[in-house]
Amino acid sequence: MKISSPIPRRRTRIVIIPLIDIMFFLLASFMMISLQMSRTANIKVNLPSATQAAQDYKPDMVNIAVDKSGAVWLEKKEIALPDLSTVLTSRFKSDTNLPVYISGDRDTLHGDMVNVYQAVRAAGIQKVSFMTENNQVEAAP
Repeated sequence: MKISSPIPRRRTRIVIIPLIDIMFFLLASFMMISLQMSRTANIKVNLPSATQAAQDYKPDMVNIAVDKSGAVWLEKKEIALPDLSTVLTSRFKSDTNLPVYISGDRDTLHGDMVNVYQAVRAAGIQKVSFMTENNQVEAAP
């Protein structure tokens, strides 16, 4: 004769919901840390400060710098203004949603910055931003 136990038998089960929560937390943490590690590669210039600006860090941006002597730098390489137009036009043909970062030294003449801006707009690029102190960005119309 078989006697059954008065204590009901519990089935074991694996609860994965806490595991999913931990994995989402780790994923979000790694994403936030990797966004903070992304920096734009550009030459050192004395940037002017801005009162209000929104941060925008994207690794696929074209980085252009103008130093106080008026020399134009494309991603840490000095380049002439006509060559800059050629490079930007070819890159814009391959990616029509190409964003451009323009940074200038505090002592850079306004005309030099305008010449670079005109070269960027002549290439057809619509997403143009100016870098200021504290890595802030002001979008140009």
